[in-house]
Amino acid sequence: MIGYKLKENKLLNTKQLDDFNQQGYLVIEDFISLTQRQALMTRAEQLIEAFEPPTKRSVFTTDEQERTSDDYFLSSGNQTRFFFEQKAIDEDGNFTVAKQQSINKIGHAQHALDPVYKATVSALDFNHIGQQLGLKKPRAVQSMHIFKQPGIGGEVGLHQDSTFLYTQPKSCIGFWMALEDATVDNGCLQAMAGGHTIPLKQRFKRAASGGTEFETLDSSPWPEQPLTKLEVPAGTLIILHGQLPHYSAANTSNRSRQAFTLHLVDQACDYPDDNWLMVGDESLA
Repeated sequence: MIGYKLKENKLLNTKQLDDFNQQGYLVIEDFISLTQRQALMTRAEQLIEAFEPPTKRSVFTTDEQERTSDDYFLSSGNQTRFFFEQKAIDEDGNFTVAKQQSINKIGHAQHALDPVYKATVSALDFNHIGQQLGLKKPRAVQSMHIFKQPGIGGEVGLHQDSTFLYTQPKSCIGFWMALEDATVDNGCLQAMAGGHTIPLKQRFKRAASGGTEFETLDSSPWPEQPLTKLEVPAGTLIILHGQLPHYSAANTSNRSRQAFTLHLVDQACDYPDDNWLMVGDESLA
């Protein structure tokens, strides 16, 4: 795995663009500063401290179909929402760990709702990077602060981001920033290099009858090829093509693996009304 650095003007060079187009991902070291990382992690601690868990606690799993009637989940495009690790809640709905260690992620629009996240996203100028990767009018539609808690941080199955952030034509690009070191032990990203050329397998959308559903777009199996383990130090940015299959294993270590993710789509493309995530007209232009 080659880790690049980005020029101060945020310009990708020809080699970086070629690697992204060939692999479906690009690793850029020293992208988000220590000061910026600390600001996001401190803000997350403040939000969790002030958060009063509801009686019905929304657990994050890789099977989003479990959320078919979860209004808490479906309204996360315009309100700050907290989602729990599956192992943090017992069968009776009680915490198995302290509240601060129970959170899987905060989402799904911190870039638009919270001033600390909003300032960081603005300073990092994803608009400029997105345009170099082919987005005519970048639009931020989703962001998440992911914790991957020690010992209980769950597996995230093989998936393509365009399944959940669908446009016509497809335009999703993911920006995954390591706030802490990401290793095999604590569940680093693993990517299917070149897999962005395969068809989009599914689309996750709102069902006409209420709730959500997966629509099958391509029923062929995933290619049988090993995944590249993207072990990266804190501060690294991993850019992910929306059709790139990627995965992360459970965190079996005693260290968290915090990350902040932002997803852009092209506002020049159609964002269907039945997408599960309803967002405001947020753009980085």
